[in-house]
Amino acid sequence: MATQSFIDEKLGEVVVHRNARSRGIRIKPSLTGQLVAIAPPLIPLSLIKLTVKKSRKDLEKIRINNQLPLYAHGQAIGKSHSLHVVSDDTVEEIAIVTRDRTIICRIPPDLEPSSPKVQQAIREYIVKILRKEAKTYLTRRLAVLAGRHGYSYAKVRFPHAASRWGSCSSNGTISLNIALMKLSLEEIDYVLIHELCHTIEMNHSSRFWQLVEAADPHYRLHRKTIKNQTPAL
Repeated sequence: MATQSFIDEKLGEVVVHRNARSRGIRIKPSLTGQLVAIAPPLIPLSLIKLTVKKSRKDLEKIRINNQLPLYAHGQAIGKSHSLHVVSDDTVEEIAIVTRDRTIICRIPPDLEPSSPKVQQAIREYIVKILRKEAKTYLTRRLAVLAGRHGYSYAKVRFPHAASRWGSCSSNGTISLNIALMKLSLEEIDYVLIHELCHTIEMNHSSRFWQLVEAADPHYRLHRKTIKNQTPAL
């Protein structure tokens, strides 16, 4: 499946995937908020651009329905960063850097912080920040909890999934969503314990929940609060 992209003046970058099994043009936001257009190989790029242009209002509604967070000035990012969004008439393009754990996003005066283009740029940068943070913190914390409660696992991965905070495969590989860094430390521990227990019980039987409760007596509260949150970044 070939990949290309273009810039829509209102919606920002649109990634185009060519798929021989596609019967038409399908457009959807990715997990990072970036728009993805899936189309047959022979449909011209100009037609895809026109389709995006005509569908701008609907695509914005889809983004809202997917509950992608709106990043704002002063917001805490993960466990150790904060976001500063600054309008700067000396820049012509969005520029993002990290200084002393402060993510500084400088934007041209003609752009609003809430615009899709700015939000997409911030979101892509934050994904990189959270991936680094997750690999450092979650790796260490998972090992601590495994040792404390007598569990073992083969390896750990750090994807960004659409709906799962974590998962455990039958071969003992634990996958931890980088979006976990949005949760409280207690909620993170619950997810890690949940996946460690799956190394013993792959289902959600009463035996599984007994194992979870033994390691996290307040798991019911943590499970409830997490249900009100989304892994979307």
